[in-house]
Amino acid sequence: MTVPAATPSTETLLSEYRRVRGDTEKLAEPLSPEDQILQSMPDASPAKWHRAHTTWFFEAFILKQFDPEYRPFDERFNFLYNSYYEAMGARHPRPQRGLLSRPSVEEVGRYRAHVDAAMEKLISRDAGNKQSELSTLIVLGCHHEQQHQELLLTDMLHHLSCNPIKPAYIERKADAPGKATPAKFVSFEGGLVDIGFEGDGFFYDNEGPRHKTYLRPFAIADRAVTNGEWLEFMRDGGYENVTLWLSDGWYKCGEESWRAPLYWEERDGAWHSMTLGGLQPVNPAAPVTHISYYEADAFARWSGKRLPLEAEWEIASAGLPVKGNTVGTGALRPLPAKPNGVPLHQMFGDVWEWTASPYQPYPGFRAVPGAVGEYNGKFMVNQFVLRGGSCATPEGHIRATYRNFFYPHQRWQFTGVRLAHDIEG
Repeated sequence: MTVPAATPSTETLLSEYRRVRGDTEKLAEPLSPEDQILQSMPDASPAKWHRAHTTWFFEAFILKQFDPEYRPFDERFNFLYNSYYEAMGARHPRPQRGLLSRPSVEEVGRYRAHVDAAMEKLISRDAGNKQSELSTLIVLGCHHEQQHQELLLTDMLHHLSCNPIKPAYIERKADAPGKATPAKFVSFEGGLVDIGFEGDGFFYDNEGPRHKTYLRPFAIADRAVTNGEWLEFMRDGGYENVTLWLSDGWYKCGEESWRAPLYWEERDGAWHSMTLGGLQPVNPAAPVTHISYYEADAFARWSGKRLPLEAEWEIASAGLPVKGNTVGTGALRPLPAKPNGVPLHQMFGDVWEWTASPYQPYPGFRAVPGAVGEYNGKFMVNQFVLRGGSCATPEGHIRATYRNFFYPHQRWQFTGVRLAHDIEG
């Protein structure tokens, strides 16, 4: 749930709704019906399910609540496409979403069209009449769908990686191999600082309240860790050195036989990685990605550095332009850092950056009542915060205060690492 600064105009809401819904369909265009039902692991969902679930969100939280004339497309869809909202009733088990060959891709398309027609009518009729609750839910629904756009891409990458012929989601030429310049560290004084969302525009409830926290003087790297640096870690026995690892991480490393980032494989003596453009040679200059918190932490310890706190990351990024290699560039993979006229590069886009901060509520946080209150608050345990967005994040969906979160063993997202260290004295 969010706290809106002002009620958007009817025209703005309608335009944004159409844009976001259209973007989802554009991402699904390269996929066959067979592609859209794949579910390669419990953490990933089929593309068809993402398309249907985001539609269900608008139907369940908005149309059924605010439009007395609305008639559901199919009442059974409330069971099929609810994700984790306990207050909305029973639901199909997450690990079995790939068994839903029916409804068909075509029927899900008709479901989306049915809900879109009702939503556009509702927005045109009511959303501009100073109904802040309705407007807030519509904006939240759009940002919720953008989150699922990113998940559609990252889940599809995992699905396709399980195919031995390594097919591409969209054909992309391999990068020319490069070499990154050595990372530099930018210093910050620390002290008593303010973090959390402030100002106009959309934000998730977990980004507030804005509050004070104390930071010791620190320095943070001017770019993300690269594949070339990760290869050095691997050659130096990083995956075999128990002294570098947290206990849980060492157990997971052995249990799943980690020897490289997810999707990496060695062919003819050279490392390749599965990408949305198919299997491609690893570019040493590009940011490493698809690593767990455990791996990021072990690498930082091997480097003689540490992971940044989320408050350090936020203070370092404050005032920087919120732009970078996100989904709008079309690259669909992390790219080497390029000078951009600011001290810190790649703060937004390319890879989500693990922080050392557990995902917990800020002081004074209160989840809103009802089912929408389940959106963020109930997940605030046993996960770690990531910052900055990735090459699969939609335009306009990230900001310096955005708090993403995953479990420390998870690797299928575009997750990477930026180093930090204390300043003594």
